[in-house]
This record gives sequence, structure tokens and C-alpha cells, in this order.
Amino acid sequence: MTQTDATGQLSWLLDNLVEQVEHVEQALILSRDGLVVAASRGLSREDSEHLSALAAGVQSLARGTGEHFRGGKVRQTIIEMENAFLFVIAAGRGTCLAVLTSADPNVGVIAYEMAMLVRRMGKYLAAEPRFPVGGIGLE
Repeated sequence: MTQTDATGQLSWLLDNLVEQVEHVEQALILSRDGLVVAASRGLSREDSEHLSALAAGVQSLARGTGEHFRGGKVRQTIIEMENAFLFVIAAGRGTCLAVLTSADPNVGVIAYEMAMLVRRMGKYLAAEPRFPVGGIGLE
């Protein structure tokens, strides 16, 4: 399967999540370093890149908090805003799933549907880090 085929499959699965799960408005897969892997059809390229960078930053802060305060691995990150929620979970080796919802979602349903989607997407997800862990790749 080519990268384009995998991205198409991921986008199709993300579109299905947006269409089938109440309150889900946008969804995307991002690499750990904030690059867009795939996005639901309603997101423009600019918005995809912005959401991807934001979600990667939030997830990085959550991981740092877990490490520093011995909280363990991050299972999910949820940001509640006045008119929306942002959910971010690990999706596969080096990737995350970010979902933006309207203001009144059933948080348990969203978390469950995201977990089920990650299981279905497993074979398509494996974003290698651009640089080795612990270094920036400059020799």
C-alpha cells in the first residue's frame, strides 16, 4: 500500500467519524512533531496545519507533565473551551488523533469512538520521527 493509499484510507475513516458521531466537527491524524498525516474533508490545509501544530504542542506538554510528576503515560488530553472541545489521544507509533467537537459532546462517547477509530486505523499508522529520540539529527 502506498503512502497516498494509506492517507486516503485514513481520511475516509476520519470523514466517517465526523459524519457518524454526534458533535464531532473535525478530525485529523498528526505526527508527534506536528505534521498533518490525514484530515477530515472539512478542514482547510491552513486549519489542518494549525490544529496539528497545536495538538502536538498540547500533547507534548501533557507528556512532559506526566514524566516530571511521575503521572505515567498520557492517555488523552481534553481541552474544554466555551464553544468547543479538543480531544487528543495517541494513535499509533509516532502519531496522534485530534478531534474537535461542538460545545456539548458526551465526553465518554467521544473518547470511546476515538479509541475504536485508532484500533481500526492501526495498520495505517506509523509516522517515524524526523530526528532520533534524544537528538536533533545533526551530526
